[in-house]
Amino acid sequence: MEHVLITGGSRGIGAAAVRAFSKEGFDVSFFYEKNHTAAHAVAAETGARAICCDVADMEAVRAAVSKLPPVDILINNAGICHYGLISQISEAQWQRLFAVNVHGIYHCVNAVLPAMLQKQSGCIINIASMWGQVGASCEVAYSATKGAVIALTKALAQELGPSHIRVNCVSPGVILTDMCASVSEETLRDLAEQTPLGKNGSPDEIAEALLYLARANFVTGQNLPVNGGFVV
Repeated sequence: MEHVLITGGSRGIGAAAVRAFSKEGFDVSFFYEKNHTAAHAVAAETGARAICCDVADMEAVRAAVSKLPPVDILINNAGICHYGLISQISEAQWQRLFAVNVHGIYHCVNAVLPAMLQKQSGCIINIASMWGQVGASCEVAYSATKGAVIALTKALAQELGPSHIRVNCVSPGVILTDMCASVSEETLRDLAEQTPLGKNGSPDEIAEALLYLARANFVTGQNLPVNGGFVV
């Protein structure tokens, strides 16, 4: 049974991925940072292991991974956002976005990679964003981190391909998660109207894309947009 580690697994896309992979018979563990109640609820529902771990802390990640079975599939989903003009974001906020969204992937990849290299197999899937492809006004820091995730994915796929380790990413569009909590209903309706399919996405639709990439044995180095056609 393949072991899947999902970061940011207590809510939104992460929780949907935990449910989807558990339902498909994978052995699932997930990291969460703060929301103990939500994490324990997902763990109780799915039977997955819930581990409190800040992915921005390399030593914490290494310690957590050392207590788990070898990871066959790593899904780097943990992420935070900031909405506002670039002049309104503090240096500490800027650094924290990169610490979680980019450095967190570096920490998790390095923690699971020795076992993957030993087996000469593995799958890494990163969550980027359509804003990492085209940028978004008032989300400069978030867009910059997600652009970095896309570039990291492509480079790492080339580096790890000879070891039979696949690396891909998914770039969601507007997905109705907690990240949209501060977005007005009017704005969400406007975004749905701008989307060719006429709607915003759900976490379950991203989980379906993750399942596909986990099983797509001849796909690596790709960015799979799941955005309803908002960015083509």
